[in-house]
Amino acid sequence: MKLDVKKGDRVLVTCALPYVNNIPHIGNIVGSHLPGDIFTRFCRLYGLDAIYIGGSDEHGTPIVVAAEKIGVTPKKLSTKLYRVHKEIYNWLNIKYDNFSRTSRKIHTETTQHFFKKIFRNGFISEEEMLLPYCPKCERTLPDRYVEGTCPVCGSIARGDQCEKCSTLLNPSELREPYCIVCHSTPVFKKFKHLFLDLDKLSPKIKEWIKNNKIMKESVKNLALGWIKEGLKPRSITRDMKWGIPVPLKGYKKKVFYVWFDAPIGYISSTKEWAKKNSKDWRNYWKKGKKVKIIHFIGKDNIPFHTIWWGGMLLANGTYELPYNVAGLQFCNYEGQKISKSKGVGVFCENLSRSGVSSDTWRYYLTHIIPENKDTEWKWKEFQDRVNNELVANIGNLFYRLMSFINKNFKQGIKKPTKFEKKDEKILSLCERKKEKIFEKIWEINIRDALQEILSISSSINKYFQDSEPWKLIKENKKECEKKLYVCANACKDLSILLYPYLPETMKKIHKILSITPTWDEIGRKLKSVKFEKPEILFKKIDDNEIKKIKEKVEKSKTIEEYFGKRGRDGMITFDDFAKMDLRIGRIIEAEEIKGSDKLIKLTIELNENEKRTIVAGIKKYYSPKDLKNKQIVFIKNLEPRRIMGIESQGMLLAAFDKSKDKLSLIIPDKKVENGIKLS
Repeated sequence: MKLDVKKGDRVLVTCALPYVNNIPHIGNIVGSHLPGDIFTRFCRLYGLDAIYIGGSDEHGTPIVVAAEKIGVTPKKLSTKLYRVHKEIYNWLNIKYDNFSRTSRKIHTETTQHFFKKIFRNGFISEEEMLLPYCPKCERTLPDRYVEGTCPVCGSIARGDQCEKCSTLLNPSELREPYCIVCHSTPVFKKFKHLFLDLDKLSPKIKEWIKNNKIMKESVKNLALGWIKEGLKPRSITRDMKWGIPVPLKGYKKKVFYVWFDAPIGYISSTKEWAKKNSKDWRNYWKKGKKVKIIHFIGKDNIPFHTIWWGGMLLANGTYELPYNVAGLQFCNYEGQKISKSKGVGVFCENLSRSGVSSDTWRYYLTHIIPENKDTEWKWKEFQDRVNNELVANIGNLFYRLMSFINKNFKQGIKKPTKFEKKDEKILSLCERKKEKIFEKIWEINIRDALQEILSISSSINKYFQDSEPWKLIKENKKECEKKLYVCANACKDLSILLYPYLPETMKKIHKILSITPTWDEIGRKLKSVKFEKPEILFKKIDDNEIKKIKEKVEKSKTIEEYFGKRGRDGMITFDDFAKMDLRIGRIIEAEEIKGSDKLIKLTIELNENEKRTIVAGIKKYYSPKDLKNKQIVFIKNLEPRRIMGIESQGMLLAAFDKSKDKLSLIIPDKKVENGIKLS
């Protein structure tokens, strides 16, 4: 690959703005935040004028729902959780040049100005929209207040998008829709709204995507697939109070759809940064400024950042289109999908108290950046990579070298006058490979680049070991001094290449060597080398420590807990309730259990491929023949328990009147599909 950048070129890197109520887990970190940070750091090393821009997405239904749930305003919720996000990114040394908020005045002004230009350019139309209205809540329901069955894949989906198949939806397209607040079935009424005419923009969007030479084929193919199906006008306004007011007559009581204002946050955050640093933000966004804009996002955001955002920019006409949309895949956890409600994953609010350094976390997280396919967090792999690579390959190399020089050459080592061929080979190793490494970074192959750097570290380790300085110092001290100088100089270069991955640790090495980490520094020879008070850079993690770390980071705080709401006496939080997987099932078999006067063994059918065995103490109230073919409600995700030698895989729900000794199973009032989830 021939690089199309040179020293001094402007590069603007962004990370998808996270909803402020979604406190990040490791999947979020490796899916955008960390790779964006590493990429930007490499760009700066290379000599590019690079900035990293981010912020919190604070508008839209998810924020309102979360705020209503705990009884605070969306503004108060956003302010508190914005700080939580910032603390996590800061601790992980994810260095945003500016991390803004979409609730700030500068963002409101930027969004409204952006819209007015699109409107003047003739890409906004007015249409009637069939929207859900909840008679019980007495209000129009924003798309995320409605859930139902996806018409494409049959999964439970929101009114704006199906997370499973990534299909963009309108609430009216859902099958069996319901209000997420009261679970009533909404009625659909027509309301006037504004639309972005993506159909008019389709040819230009297609041309931009097809001609893009840096975007990965997986990203391009997904976007082009959308275009092939035919783009339709997309609504950009909502009937809500929380959001950016629409600056148009007749629409003052409406706000912009969150996915219209959110990507404009990249621009408003850049403006905010520019104002703080006396820069001109136009140099990083306006057409003709030769800036390269790279978006780091998850694959579920690819349609929004290619079709939607690309269309918005083309409709506006004054901004540069993205140079690259780095659509990354998903990260899973030990064979499961990461889920906060189920407590499955590593949750980042706890990393700082894990007892493990931020660089140690960054090191393993880099290995599971899902650049080309889904990846998976594995605790055994985490332990092995830390112990066998970070500690044994990198940490021990620096520590052994510093300790030996400190012990045997307290006055330091001067640059030798002559080197042998094998010495020159090690001295020039990083310089010879640095362009190849940056090419991998530029192509968003960040993991491959790290592997290349690890191979350099292994070569230096081998050179050190083969030189046997502990013997050589007794036989030929001058030769020993030369070998140590070669190792130290090579490690200096290595520390620069490792800096974007391990910034906190490598910064210590740079301070000791009195160097400034730049691309040009790689290959330069030190005048002298001196180490004082060497310290161990990384520590091994044993099995007992892994258990302790897991206990700390696998727990997540609920939104309520951030506001000191842990549930009143006798109450549970919504998140506690959400952990219960309640299902409808049909009893297809029921039989008494010999030796018990209380228990009946039930076989519950969820669908033709899934059945459950449940042991229930209801023999006193129901006979087996009365139970057969009844539809019941049961808890599916209850931990299995052996009763009378039979594994019971759930629990029935029933009402029990103790005073009258009467029990009644909870059953649906009309027949519904087996296996359906109650919510």
